[in-house]
Amino acid sequence: MKKPSPPRARGAKLDSILDAALTSFAEQGFNGASMRTIAGSAGTSLSNLYNYFPSKDDLLVAVLKDANDELLSRLADRLAGAGARPTERLRAAVQAYVEFSTDHRLASIVAMSEFRYLEGENRQDVVESRDSTERIFVDLVTEGVQDESFRTAHPREAARAILLLCATVPTWYQPDGGLTPDALAAQQADFALALVRSTEG
Repeated sequence: MKKPSPPRARGAKLDSILDAALTSFAEQGFNGASMRTIAGSAGTSLSNLYNYFPSKDDLLVAVLKDANDELLSRLADRLAGAGARPTERLRAAVQAYVEFSTDHRLASIVAMSEFRYLEGENRQDVVESRDSTERIFVDLVTEGVQDESFRTAHPREAARAILLLCATVPTWYQPDGGLTPDALAAQQADFALALVRSTEG
């Protein structure tokens, strides 16, 4: 499993910039967000913002990769304590992803809706980051098929469907709707195991 990128040397100012950018992208979309507005929300000058990020594209890449690094860290931590059984490992990974999606709702929504605006190397940077997450789930499902814990004939496609299941949670989940985040994570893990046709209950 690929480990997340080492933490960047970052301080309060960079955190403020990334938080302001995330909020702006979520509320106004990539095209509607402006570097000037983001700088103002972060409490810094426009020229200083450009010292950190030469373009709005670079800023979106940083926001998306920052979120994916956090997701990878959570997956690594959860899988480290999940044991060896494929069923429990996939359950742990799905729960970790769903919990991330509810804890970082804005980042999850921006990742789904604004990624399309990236091109060239910026797009490839984010694709490579996302591929690391996809490989974890593909490997988990494949391992389950190999030891006959799962009966799906299409492990890669099943893994991608599970990723979509986890990623889209913030588009419909309401915390005040009667389902707690923990119950939601357990529910989605059950759905994922049904999708791969788990042989265990």
